[in-house]
Formats: sequence, structure tokens, C-alpha cells
Amino acid sequence: MNVVCLDMEGVLVPEIWIAFAEASGIPELRRTTRDEPDYDKLMKFRLDTLKEHGLKLKDVQNIIATIDPLPGAKEFLDRLRTETQVIILSDTFTQFAAPLMKKLNYPTLFCNELVVGDDGTIEDIRMRCEQSKLTTVKGLQSIGFETIAAGDSFNDLGMIQASKAGFLFKSTDAIKATHPEIPAFEDFPELLEAIEAAL
Repeated sequence: MNVVCLDMEGVLVPEIWIAFAEASGIPELRRTTRDEPDYDKLMKFRLDTLKEHGLKLKDVQNIIATIDPLPGAKEFLDRLRTETQVIILSDTFTQFAAPLMKKLNYPTLFCNELVVGDDGTIEDIRMRCEQSKLTTVKGLQSIGFETIAAGDSFNDLGMIQASKAGFLFKSTDAIKATHPEIPAFEDFPELLEAIEAAL
């Protein structure tokens, strides 16, 4: 039995933090897991920056509500879900992802949670588990699934390399150059074809 595990940001939807950085005029928030492999370090920097500018959860959510999935993402997911089980594995947070999941027709999402204060300030993050994408893929394999994975960033490499088939999608030149053994694609029809061939 197969299950396809997909990253969310950069693969199905634009990078939330880049969109927020542009809308808020805070360019330092453009940093993503493509730039910083240490997710804890990246999130501490982001939360400190939000506090420094007096921004709260609602401010971030208002921007996220304006973001649409990448062109073709919903059609890609709809087609893939008629052929196999699909789980989106993301290091984002339930409070951020909800409006995006609605626009993608509510696929299954495994992600993390924010710790929010009474005044709406994002105080901390609550990670679902260590190395959540790799850990989830290994968990699925331990209960009889074969996994196929696709992502774009450093934090996707573990699940990609641990799966029976794995792909980079809309990744950076640096990651593609460092991992030439991983097939890399730029458009949804190519990725769909590669996944279908691996099923």
C-alpha cells in the first residue's frame, strides 16, 4: 500500500512567511527553511521579530487569508487523491494552515501548533514530534505503507531519502546541486507523472 507525503509551503502554496514579509514590509521575515536548515533557530528568529514589531497571530492570519494555492496545485492534489492516499507533512501550524486547507479541498494535514497568549501574541511553538516529516514517514512504513515523498527544502530531504521514491519540486539550485541523485521537477504534470510511475 502506498501513501504520498507532500510538503506544503513552496510545493502546494506560496511560502507563508515570504508573503507575510512582503505584506508587512519586514524583509528579514523572508528567511525560510530553504535558507536556514535549523527550524528551531528559524522559528525563534521569526517569533522574536513579530514581537519586536508588535505583531500578533491575527495579523499573520489576515495575510494568510489572502494567499491562494500555487497555480495547478488544487487540480494536482484532486487528481492524486483519486489514485492513492495523500498526506501533507508540514512544519507550519494549524492556526496558519486552516484557510489554505479550505482552498485545497481539505486534504489530510499533519503539522504543528502555536502557543498563543491571551492577548493574541504568539509565545512559542509546539512541535508534533522530533524531525516530524522523517519520523512520520518512518511511522507510516512501520505500519505497512510504502511512502513516496516530494518537497522543496532542507527539512524535506529526510522524508524524500527514506521513501521508496522521492522528488524535489520547485527547489533551489543549491539543494538540487547538492542532491543530484534526487529527481527534480518544476511543474505539476511532471511531478504527477513521476509519482504515478512510482505507485
